Amino acid sequence: MTEAHTHGVEELCAEGLSLYARALREGQVPAEDAESTPCLVDLGLVHPDVEDPRRLRPVAPGSVLHRLLRRSAERVAEERRFEDRLESVFEPLMRIAGHGPGTEHVPTVEVLSGLDRIGSAITQAMAASSGEVLAIQPHITHTAYTAPEFHAEALARDQALLDRGGRLRTLYQHTLRHAPSVVARYERLRGNVAARTLDEIPNRLIVIDRAVAFLPANEDRTLALEVRHPSLVAFCATVFDRFWHLATPLYPEAGQQPSLNGITARQRAIAALLTEGHTDAVIADRLGMNIRTARVHIAKLAATLGSESRAQLGYLIGQSGILGRRE
Repeated sequence: MTEAHTHGVEELCAEGLSLYARALREGQVPAEDAESTPCLVDLGLVHPDVEDPRRLRPVAPGSVLHRLLRRSAERVAEERRFEDRLESVFEPLMRIAGHGPGTEHVPTVEVLSGLDRIGSAITQAMAASSGEVLAIQPHITHTAYTAPEFHAEALARDQALLDRGGRLRTLYQHTLRHAPSVVARYERLRGNVAARTLDEIPNRLIVIDRAVAFLPANEDRTLALEVRHPSLVAFCATVFDRFWHLATPLYPEAGQQPSLNGITARQRAIAALLTEGHTDAVIADRLGMNIRTARVHIAKLAATLGSESRAQLGYLIGQSGILGRRE
């Protein structure tokens, strides 16, 4: 008798897969050929022939796949139930530890992985808040952040905060002033809510009650830091406040950005980046616009200043004094 392969009861080895493929082609295989590959029977890929138990007949692959996927889903559900039981057991213990000697105000920085985990942590922190939430929301192209269900969930979360008497302040880029999702948001929210815009803002940031902050930990925002260290949270809140005072009101009272000698505030922001030597692509990315729009603004700026070349444009920007008089 051939020695059976050693592997998990729900693993299909290469020999077993080969024999199963043969059974599908030929309609049956001798039972003795499967003695070294018990995974075929364990996984239900074959069954004994009713008329001749010495032969094994294959089960349809679609049927096998459906059964194994259902079994996998049941295991996942059981793991989730186990997680819930663990949380139920440890929650009162954590409350006890939180009130023990030497555990007051323990500073923490936790890494959150995955959009669902990040969203859940933010939702939980906001659910416990009735104070103030500060948010910086740059232009985001990730499909998970632009999906309608994401906006609906965020809107419900924010409205619940406002209904509890909380306050919400949000910073956007100027390019989002007329974005349908932003406009619809402030048409629907009710309560103490305000929004302002800037040409350039830092990466996404959420500060809740000046006690916890959430900020991205990688480029595509699938990792985040949950910060509860008082000094770090205070720093994040201060950064927000500084940007807020420099920003232009969007809601509840939209402010008209001033024009200086025919040069708009947007063009002045572009001029500042041009003098730093940035390319059109970098300027577009920094200001949250597409490169074609950025080039249109650059062309208008050059025409206003009478520039005939990129090098001359930088010189004329410096001579015009528009950067020193930005409002």
